[in-house]
Amino acid sequence: MNLENDFAKLAELLKSRHEWLLVHSTGKSFSLETGEIEIEIKHNKILVGFLDDKGFQTWRIRSFEQKGEEILLNLARNFEKELEKIRLVPRVAASELSAAIELARLEKANEIARLIVAETLGAKLVRVALNEKNGRFAQIIFENRGGKQIAALSDVSGATATTENLIATAILWLARLQNRKKKPVETIWILAEKKRAKNAQKLCAVLRKNWQDKIEIFEVSGKGAKPQSVEEKVSNQSLQKFEPIVFKNLWREKTKEIQSSEKAQISRTAQEIVSIAPKNIDVVLTKQGETLRFLGLPFARVRKISGEEKVWFGIENERQILNEKKFAEFDNLIEELKIYRQSETPNKRHEFYRLSPEAWLEAVLRRNIKLLDGNLILSPVYNQFRAGRDTIDLLALRRDGRLVIVELKVSPDREMIFQAADYWRKIESQRRAGNLQTAKVFGDLEISDQPALCYLVAPFLSFHRDFDFLAQTVSAEIEICRFDLNENWREDLKVMRRKVIGHRN
Repeated sequence: MNLENDFAKLAELLKSRHEWLLVHSTGKSFSLETGEIEIEIKHNKILVGFLDDKGFQTWRIRSFEQKGEEILLNLARNFEKELEKIRLVPRVAASELSAAIELARLEKANEIARLIVAETLGAKLVRVALNEKNGRFAQIIFENRGGKQIAALSDVSGATATTENLIATAILWLARLQNRKKKPVETIWILAEKKRAKNAQKLCAVLRKNWQDKIEIFEVSGKGAKPQSVEEKVSNQSLQKFEPIVFKNLWREKTKEIQSSEKAQISRTAQEIVSIAPKNIDVVLTKQGETLRFLGLPFARVRKISGEEKVWFGIENERQILNEKKFAEFDNLIEELKIYRQSETPNKRHEFYRLSPEAWLEAVLRRNIKLLDGNLILSPVYNQFRAGRDTIDLLALRRDGRLVIVELKVSPDREMIFQAADYWRKIESQRRAGNLQTAKVFGDLEISDQPALCYLVAPFLSFHRDFDFLAQTVSAEIEICRFDLNENWREDLKVMRRKVIGHRN
């Protein structure tokens, strides 16, 4: 390669932007100004230097290419023993990026509005906007041929909103529109792709009847070939209304069998690691193997490969395989967890203290679920019971045989009530099908023929301000109890208040 030409080309590419995001192959990224990236020709090689979390590094550029606006670098050092691939992604000003995102979302909102008008006989568009909080939802108001105004809501952020978020946003917006003095709105449409629409349809089934009647679910579907223009895109789409599911018909859905708890065994390797700090380390069983956690924080994973148990350790993405050369590093990690992953940590800003707070709370309750309710028995294996792709924090059994779904939060979460209601629906389907009893989730204990309970648990100040209002929209068939904890629950967990939410006597 022509070193001087390549050097000049790379230098020109770097100067085209004031700031770059340097992305390692591990996924770690660092923001650098162009002046902080050094390139030079030395010993007939092009070298690049930059600063990251390991200090200033110098690499030889084996090759580079421009891909769109990004620069891809293939690097090497230490006589080719170390190879690395990094990406330099151009950074734009936050205001510029925000404006571009908002414009794209607004265009999507207008596209949906045009689809509503095209698919609804006599409809007239009144207003199209993005929601004020985060601009993730299209908020559309249109008038039908009878002169009645209807609201419509759709996720325009690339389907990043959860179904629970979608329902909560729709209900709160409709509640405001109902209180308007002029032309109050009584009905809201939720528009989504098929899978999201079906999930919304099921979640709406566990709402109170007065709210079910106000929400209509529509699937936005395509008709054929990929459109070439906005007009073609609108004409290529259609709206299909999903009829509401009657509450008693929820249990007709086919359920998947649950693996028997008798087949779930903790490996010898995992047992040995637990023995290092048995009061703080627990094991979560997954399809891929076992995850070991120190007060809820995952730090090691055990997998069986070709009949041999292998261990990976590290926090988050910093993982490495455990072998004889790494025993000291593994021991050091455990010691640091003992120091910083505790209520009396010398540094509350340390990542070991701050990470996974809800899992920490779950670990405390798993050790002694009776701190929450003296009548509870925790499932010995399914401490994190999987309902579909969702994970329930804790599944317990009361002494009278009633199942209890425990949902935990340590920071305000507006969708908490709907997450619990959806988990309740899934667990109820399994209970009514007899799958939980067959799998012996609670050993030989009998599960009663009564609906499950929902326990919603959070520190006193961590229940969202909209919690009480949204809780009143959930079906009275679901018995929900709210548990307010002390704020310093890490030191000594106590239940400060227990309150039954909206259950009919």
